[in-house]
Amino acid sequence: MSASEHLWLALSPHGYGHAAMTAPLVAELRRRRPHLRLTIQTALPKDFLATRYGDFDYVGEIPDIGFRMKSALKVDVPASARFYIDQHADFAAVVGREAERLGAAKPDLVLANVPYVTVAAAAAAGLPVVAFCSLNWADLGDYYLGHLPECGRALADIRAAYTKASVFLRPTPAQPMTLPNVADIGLVARLGTDRREEIRTRLGLEEGERLGLIAFGGIDHRLPLERWPKLPGWRWLTSLLDIPSRPDMVPWERAGVPFADLVPSVDVMVTKSGYGTFSECGLAGVPVLYEARPDWPEGPPLERWLGKHTRCLATTPERLVGGGLPDQLRTLFFLPNRPVARPTGVAEGVQVLESMLDGAPMPAFAVGHRGNHDAEASNGGCG
Repeated sequence: MSASEHLWLALSPHGYGHAAMTAPLVAELRRRRPHLRLTIQTALPKDFLATRYGDFDYVGEIPDIGFRMKSALKVDVPASARFYIDQHADFAAVVGREAERLGAAKPDLVLANVPYVTVAAAAAAGLPVVAFCSLNWADLGDYYLGHLPECGRALADIRAAYTKASVFLRPTPAQPMTLPNVADIGLVARLGTDRREEIRTRLGLEEGERLGLIAFGGIDHRLPLERWPKLPGWRWLTSLLDIPSRPDMVPWERAGVPFADLVPSVDVMVTKSGYGTFSECGLAGVPVLYEARPDWPEGPPLERWLGKHTRCLATTPERLVGGGLPDQLRTLFFLPNRPVARPTGVAEGVQVLESMLDGAPMPAFAVGHRGNHDAEASNGGCG
């Protein structure tokens, strides 16, 4: 093991979930290899990344968007199509520029969640590269853009790019994938520290007053918070931008703790389907009210998984305002408790990364790649 090993981490800026879900892998890898140097390439804010990753070098641009979004839940298909058509008009040049960047940095390993350009560029630069995510832009691209003939070239390039990774680590739970180099691992998540007493004191909560968190994965979401009912005995933290001026609703930063520590410290989470938030709630056993995403292929398997590990209930903005919220909370808290999840995928994922860094054989579970992976089967589900 070299004392100057260098990991290059490329993170999609499509919400904060890609950064959040990768952080436990990197934290464990750095614990095992304390001299590992980390570079993070993404358009996400450096301050947010520091709360999850500690010290790192920062590259604040990346040729990846995932999808243009109309909201936290709705894909802007025409705008996304325009991006991919433009990016793939001369895809070789895009890959070449990134290959030059990586070649100059000379990292020992590239980890991508889940920018396909980075995967192709690392391969072009002769660098080992691992992809890791609960989704990929190839299968999602086929789903949203496959009916557009003008996107055919881009979709073919994206799929070919992902195959250049030594392995694509798919954590539990995840969307179905049709890539040939997928290897399944367990849940990858970090359980934050329960700091509810500290938060309650800072916010001045009274005895018996409950605390809820409204957060939608780093993409601002329009909820009619001005119509959010004032419920006796409840205080609300939120990451949304349009917060009405009222004493029972405050920005999450007022809690005075890292966002990762909020999840195990609240009594309920209001959110959308997403790997990072769902996995952390499943670890902590925090009840969840969520807006479902039936048109997002990753959504249904995540929602089924969550229903196996904590109380959860699909909802809509209309049900959360007016008189609907008390009924939703009442229904949620009457659901039976579920056994919390275990993050077994952290050790499995790090085993692969260490094998790559050491030039050692890949673990057996990551060698027998299987295509056409289905999402985790489950009879469970949210109420």
